[in-house]
Amino acid sequence: MKKIQFEAKALNDQTLTYAAQELRVNKEFVELNIIEEKKSLLGLNKSYIVEAIVDFNVINDGIEYIKKLLENMEIEAVIEGKLTGDRHLMFSIEAKENPILIGKNGKTLEAIQSLVKNYINLYTDEFYIVLIDIGGYKDQRKKQLEILATKTAMDVVKTKVATKLGRMNAYERRVIHTKLSDWRDVATVSEGEEPNRYVVIKPSKK
Repeated sequence: MKKIQFEAKALNDQTLTYAAQELRVNKEFVELNIIEEKKSLLGLNKSYIVEAIVDFNVINDGIEYIKKLLENMEIEAVIEGKLTGDRHLMFSIEAKENPILIGKNGKTLEAIQSLVKNYINLYTDEFYIVLIDIGGYKDQRKKQLEILATKTAMDVVKTKVATKLGRMNAYERRVIHTKLSDWRDVATVSEGEEPNRYVVIKPSKK
């Protein structure tokens, strides 16, 4: 939870605006609490030690952000969100316009995912890994990648020649690494620079 403490003469909209600017978030998510009241020696002037807390729910407010994104695209959708692990968030989207939201080779999906990830991590102290699935695309893509990983690994074992796969995003590379993590005869390594990183499957050194 992001929070700061500072001294203010009153709790008003100006104080709220200041806190939001310091926290670099929208002030609708900022909650102010008085920690201590301070008075001058003569008691004529007083001020407050204020704690400003970001009141943000990564699932509910994440869903609301996605809704606004899709509303701007004039798309209605059913959106669900859940924690799938420690600071791992998964949002599922179902809409009539699924193909449009996915885009060619998942490019639009990746863009939406990047926007949502950046938005959520703006409001939190701890970094969250955010995944977006649209119409089951991620599950289908995962199965395709696992088949590719297995087939390529078998070829590498047979030929003893390393094979370079095509450009993949971080999620896709992780699928390949995970699928082949238990193979003794091959090893996987990510190479290249973003956004053109790829996986190399090569024979294990014995």
